[in-house]
Amino acid sequence: MTRSVLVELEAVLSIARHGSFRAAALDLGVSTTALSNSIAKLEQRLGIRLFNRTTRSVSPTDAGRTFVERVGPAMTDIHDAMVAAQSLQATPSGTLRINAFATAAREVMEPLILAFLKRFPQVHIDLVTEGRLVDIVAAGFDLGLRPADLVPNDMIAVPLGLKRHNAVVASPEFLRTHGRPVVPADLYRFRCIRARLPNGALLRWRFEKDGETVQIDVQGAITLDESSLVRIAAQNGVGLGYVMEADVREDIAAGRLVRVLEDWTPLLAPLALYYPGRKNPPAAFTAFIKAARDFANG
Repeated sequence: MTRSVLVELEAVLSIARHGSFRAAALDLGVSTTALSNSIAKLEQRLGIRLFNRTTRSVSPTDAGRTFVERVGPAMTDIHDAMVAAQSLQATPSGTLRINAFATAAREVMEPLILAFLKRFPQVHIDLVTEGRLVDIVAAGFDLGLRPADLVPNDMIAVPLGLKRHNAVVASPEFLRTHGRPVVPADLYRFRCIRARLPNGALLRWRFEKDGETVQIDVQGAITLDESSLVRIAAQNGVGLGYVMEADVREDIAAGRLVRVLEDWTPLLAPLALYYPGRKNPPAAFTAFIKAARDFANG
């Protein structure tokens, strides 16, 4: 079996998994045109059409579905054989694909991921951040990084032990001009920076103290969909922002932002790496899990 055939088979499986030529092309690191040409050549060689294509959707034909069902397990066996061979290496190498919330990735970027790369320069880490919770197996990732309470029950979790809080912050000038909230209900009197979740819903600011839980639908002049933008807007006096404390820790220490309602933002679930059980993991995977456990243990 030539390398080109293996590439074509990987392309078929990726398109079937994602239901999209564009998403599959991003997954495989090729252009959509190149991917389409590759599938067309394979279909011509097989004498069958594998996918029904419209301008809005892609779905396997009956023949394509049967082809994927037969090829999928065979490609898994080939992948497992390659992984088993790689696991015998003395030096970790190869690619690790990790899916994470952006806020979670920022918390471990320097102390875990970059430190690991310095130690093992032959390893390549492909880190993908997104707000939605994905099936890391179906999406082709080796590891996920999420709050521990969001890790699926069938996954192996490695708690990272980081203390995590939300934080309500504003610029010193904003607080001097408008005062500061003392309890969450005070927020209805203040301009706030609204945040939009990946599913399109507006974030409700959640607070808890002495067993009392409160959620506030804040109002303000701007709605943003990325934490780093909320931080910038808060620094510029647009209003109060609700972000992860780790994202603004340096700003608070430097006096660029001031934290309020701190007694209403208790500890959140710790971060955890997670992964499915697997046989013969590659050396890079094993080394990264060990690094994560060492990081968690201080």
